[in-house]
Amino acid sequence: MKSIAVFCGSSIGALPDYAAGAQRLGRLLATNNLRLVYGGANIGLMRVVADAALEAGGEVTGVMPRHIVDKEIAHTGVTELIIVESMHARKARMAELADAFVALPGGFGTIDELFEIMTWNQLEIINKPVGLLNIGGFFDTLLAYIHHAVAERFVRSEHARNLIVETHETALLQKLSTFAPTRAEKWIDRLKMDLI
Repeated sequence: MKSIAVFCGSSIGALPDYAAGAQRLGRLLATNNLRLVYGGANIGLMRVVADAALEAGGEVTGVMPRHIVDKEIAHTGVTELIIVESMHARKARMAELADAFVALPGGFGTIDELFEIMTWNQLEIINKPVGLLNIGGFFDTLLAYIHHAVAERFVRSEHARNLIVETHETALLQKLSTFAPTRAEKWIDRLKMDLI
């Protein structure tokens, strides 16, 4: 791995632990010579993780749609700021630049980015590790949803197991670096069996 994309909130959230976890992750990426790829903002956990990586001597690439740059929330101190034309282009560019992905606490945008990458892995569009840094149990209810979706046969257990979940950034980084995906039979084959 040479670079990790981090999806996280444009707010710092309610708990100080969220920002502390983002700081630790940013420093860890820098000290392991891993480039941080993120959404490019100078606010919220996005800024916290970027500033921590920069302060530790790391490289940081921000990717931001032009209409958000126009709102003057782009981080101008990053190593590289890539301006794209849409949110779709932002996700595609981040996926292209990153060797792995980590989600920190965040809102709709964070969950959208996380699930899109998980879906691309499921469909074998990409084959890159995805992890959750579950700071303060933030993602517990999301994980409960995923388990429920598996139980109700909307998500394959193999695909759910490909999501790496840790509460500590060092353990998460280790698992990302040794990731080997679990493959499942094709959905269409299972669908045919269900209909017979």
